[in-house]
Amino acid sequence: MIETLQERARQLRVHVLRMTHEGKASHVGSCFSMAEIITVLYGQILRVDPQNPQWPERDRFILSKGHASAALYASLAQHGFFPVEKLACFYKDGLGMPGHATHDKVPGVELSTGSLGHGLPVGTGMALAAKRDGAKHRIFVLLSDGECDEGSNWEAVLFAQHHKLDNLTAIIDFNHLQSLAEVKETLDLEPFADKWRACNWGVREIDGHDIGQLDAALGALPIEAGKPSCLIARTVKGKGVSFMEHKVLWHYRTAQGEEYARALAELGETP
Repeated sequence: MIETLQERARQLRVHVLRMTHEGKASHVGSCFSMAEIITVLYGQILRVDPQNPQWPERDRFILSKGHASAALYASLAQHGFFPVEKLACFYKDGLGMPGHATHDKVPGVELSTGSLGHGLPVGTGMALAAKRDGAKHRIFVLLSDGECDEGSNWEAVLFAQHHKLDNLTAIIDFNHLQSLAEVKETLDLEPFADKWRACNWGVREIDGHDIGQLDAALGALPIEAGKPSCLIARTVKGKGVSFMEHKVLWHYRTAQGEEYARALAELGETP
């Protein structure tokens, strides 16, 4: 199982690299840091039906860091929500695969996102509605670390613990870089886990590139009974391509020319 998911994460990175190259789009580094997270979610955890994306009993997944839409689209294609060939339309005008996650264009996208700080508040509302309806589905929200600068997230954090929303899981892609600088230089979040614990969430910190750790943590929710869960996944921006790793440049840069060929080679592919 682990080997299969590792290969799927590698393939996802290849899809993302090709999509952003052909569409001349950005955020490849942000997509690479979450590759294993989203691979385990769709491969092992989420109860969804690719043939019926609006199945009422489905788990809801919100990519709050909607600028990393290429990784979400690639994962949805890998799992049969639409043909993989459609990924070639990414970031191209009028072809139905916008650069930020868009729910009315792409089957399987739960919420249009990209204006940071919105995913967790909406997910919290979904979790409360599910509780009140007696529904069994769960809500998962994947946030960026830089996004946690937004005050709207912390209002949602307080609201969720007040209502004991143990059907809600926030996953933080903690790659330590945001758009223009390191997170600690922009607005230091540490001690990050302690902040969530102080707000009465169950918290667990893991290696966000370790398939086994991700599967074990996501398969044992909630972390604490009667509390919402926060999974802090320590990751590397640009993971998988040596010259992209830990580089803020690859928040916006597009791999073209020799860089594209090198990146493909490092991922085990040819142009």
